[in-house]
Amino acid sequence: MENLHLDKHISQRFDSDLEALKSQVLVMGGLVERQIINALTALETADSIIACNVIEVEDDIDMHEVKLDEQCTMVLACRQPAASDLRMVLTVIKMIRDLERMGDEAQKIAKMAIELSDSGAAPGGYDEVRHMGALVQDMVHSVLDAFARFDVDQALQVAKADKKVDREYASAMREIVTYMMEDPRCITRVMKIIWALRALERIGDHSRNIAEHIIFLVRGLDVRHTSVNEIEKKLNRI
Repeated sequence: MENLHLDKHISQRFDSDLEALKSQVLVMGGLVERQIINALTALETADSIIACNVIEVEDDIDMHEVKLDEQCTMVLACRQPAASDLRMVLTVIKMIRDLERMGDEAQKIAKMAIELSDSGAAPGGYDEVRHMGALVQDMVHSVLDAFARFDVDQALQVAKADKKVDREYASAMREIVTYMMEDPRCITRVMKIIWALRALERIGDHSRNIAEHIIFLVRGLDVRHTSVNEIEKKLNRI
């Protein structure tokens, strides 16, 4: 596990500002994580009440993003951070955008759950959603833990896991197409499952983005648009 030593400042208020940013990001992340779990539960159980709650709570996630963005702007303007402190603020700005978009994807899954509750279950695809959902939930939980502990190794594992999610998504698509071919009357309902799987794939992408932000925060490396193998090589060279 990596240790990020944020600079100590004469102003204890500056230290508390940075710690508050970290804590509030984790609160927002926990809310998003719960949204994803609830959205998947709603889809699997056709529970429109849970799904509606997911949609309503999305407003709270949006407010967290706005509040944290304002706090980051204030820190940049008033404290003029440098080095690791600056990376911390920039990382928070990037992370909250990814977290907000993950919340949007959870909301999409919840909307699919409501539509399937109204129209009737799809003939298949739920096993694929369950399996892929478990992989994505693990990514989200792991990447938030990696941020809490500034753990580059764990962040790298999350980036690697995204490839597995992509493979599972492609496999699920091939399987689900067979349901539509066998019974064209179910196409509309099966498309709801496809959109839910697509949302999960996007949540996996955002989790990888956050993993890359953590690597930037701790090591100062910009690894965006870089393969996992290349990221690993860069980390080993330091």
